[in-house]
Amino acid sequence: MSKRKRFIITSIILSLGFAGIQFFDDRYRFIVIAALSLLTLALFTWSLIEGLGKNTTLLALILPTFFTLGVGLFWFLLPITIFARIPVIVFYGVGIYALCLTTNIYTVAAIRTIALLRAARGVGFVLTLVTLFLLYDTILSIRAPIYISAALVALFSFPLFLQGLWSSSLEEKLSKNLITTSLVFSLLISQVSVSLFFWPVGVVVGSLFLTVAVYVLLGLGQAKLEGRLFRQTIREYLVVGMVVLVGIFLATRWAS
Repeated sequence: MSKRKRFIITSIILSLGFAGIQFFDDRYRFIVIAALSLLTLALFTWSLIEGLGKNTTLLALILPTFFTLGVGLFWFLLPITIFARIPVIVFYGVGIYALCLTTNIYTVAAIRTIALLRAARGVGFVLTLVTLFLLYDTILSIRAPIYISAALVALFSFPLFLQGLWSSSLEEKLSKNLITTSLVFSLLISQVSVSLFFWPVGVVVGSLFLTVAVYVLLGLGQAKLEGRLFRQTIREYLVVGMVVLVGIFLATRWAS
């Protein structure tokens, strides 16, 4: 069976599984989402089996699994209406197929040069930001104590930073530098999430702020690994971060 057929089958099965979540009682929501995430891992392993090895190519499976987890958790925050949920199902199906193509390019590019790698990195970067936004939105929505929320932010950020940075280097062995950088970035994002407890912002705005912080850190990290960390590049990322920070600051209602 060709890869393209496997990608289509994977997208259809996961989309149907995602649509089926709504038929389960809310008390089983986390079990069902966890099961669907594991199914995502299994189906992507099957779809990419030729390019996967006992090396860092396995990191390509992180983003699809967390994408399912992020969209699944966000699903239960939506209004129970067909107009709110059908677009999410369509978005999920398209996202899964895009991830099939993107992760396939990663695994192939880890072995030989491929022309579509730059485009795949762009798609992967955007979907990483989307995934983390949905995860952050869920974490902030549960209103957990500050130490639990910060720990969850770091816990979910680390593997996605690791996968995102690896996609820029595609090194065969997991280097200490890659692990250290991912860990430092995750801890920084965790600290940013702590600051939100003292900042009267809503869940969506707070999630957006964390996502922009990821955009800056991951963008600069990838630029460094790709050898294009120039002053102009640094300036562009920092300007975006500062504009969003100022915008959120001005939009915040500070009055008690």
